[in-house]
Amino acid sequence: MPPEPHIEAMTDLPPLALTRLTLSRFRSYPALDLATDAPVVVLAGENGAGKTNLLEAISLLVPGRGLRGARIGELGHRAAGESAGGLWAVAGRFVTPLGPLTLGTGVEDAAATRRTFRLDGAPPRAQADIAARAAAVWLTPQMDRLFQDGASARRRFLDRLVWALEPSHAREVAAYDTAMAERNRLLADGRADPAWLDALEDQMAQHGVAVAAARRMLLARLNAALAGGIAGAFPAAVATLDCSVDASLAEVPALAAEDRFRAALAAGRGLDASSGGARLGPHRADLVLTHAPKGLAAALCSTGEQKALLVGIVLAHAALITASRGAAPLLLLDEVAAHLDNARREALFAALPGLGAQVFLTGTEAEIFAPLSPAALLLTVRPGEAVARGAGARFGAAQRRVSGV
Repeated sequence: MPPEPHIEAMTDLPPLALTRLTLSRFRSYPALDLATDAPVVVLAGENGAGKTNLLEAISLLVPGRGLRGARIGELGHRAAGESAGGLWAVAGRFVTPLGPLTLGTGVEDAAATRRTFRLDGAPPRAQADIAARAAAVWLTPQMDRLFQDGASARRRFLDRLVWALEPSHAREVAAYDTAMAERNRLLADGRADPAWLDALEDQMAQHGVAVAAARRMLLARLNAALAGGIAGAFPAAVATLDCSVDASLAEVPALAAEDRFRAALAAGRGLDASSGGARLGPHRADLVLTHAPKGLAAALCSTGEQKALLVGIVLAHAALITASRGAAPLLLLDEVAAHLDNARREALFAALPGLGAQVFLTGTEAEIFAPLSPAALLLTVRPGEAVARGAGARFGAAQRRVSGV
């Protein structure tokens, strides 16, 4: 049998690609050093083998709470009879349009409440420095409940979409939340110092309008892309925002919208104090999605239609990032074949090469992903390890271990 070709020789990598992933005491992996230098990486294995843990590790290499939104204490490795927690680390080696890049994140102190980042071995000045170099978007089975969950889940989903295109959006959201929390505390304590409240409400107005404007711009671009057929065989969604500040921006310029919001906050202090928080603002916004061809609210669509809508949104969003930044984001698709019929699964696999993105997919059956050959690297995932089986047409090739411990 001829020697198996090296992964790097399979085909050209996209402009942004993760070529190596290293884990230390992360989730189900005591240690792992994994080569991922292929345009498509398929992670196949039984339920509970650790496939989603690998996607989560990749998602944590960009700012945010990752694809599970997990707490820091949940991410450490847990051996039999132990509780999770303690020190853990994830590192990735990338190729990017600006040259090689190494990113790392983890917990360096067992008592830490926040994880730290390293960019080429040094602490970044701000997380936006990382977001400007690398981006990732994902679709997980948990997101299938997006249409049934509360508005907060849909806001988080929308803000992740905005953040991938506008890294400064996270700072605006954080500044708004900080000012709002302080105002809520003052109102609850009954210390209604008008000057102090005026200052906090001015901050809420400025940052709140910036948050709403960024969301509004993203939805306009996303709707235009979906209406233009960028989602291919997947149904287009129409996305709108149910938000008082967004409604103001539809009628008046941003400065006037700030004035409206500021005045509404001042007038609502009494009611906000009795209700326990601000009743108006972007923190109350809800993302409303409609199945465009049917004119039907997404919450009323079938499970398969909802999945197809989400796939379309994620593909369109990836295309927007590519157009804006010149490089596609990493695309993390967890159990994406679930709830997709054969036709839509084939449509998804056909669309992936055209995105110019490095794609990571998980599933329990490797054979489903055979149409992605010859670009795909198949990794069989077992508890604590991953085993490579060659590329695309060589899905049946002899296995070789990839430094799993």
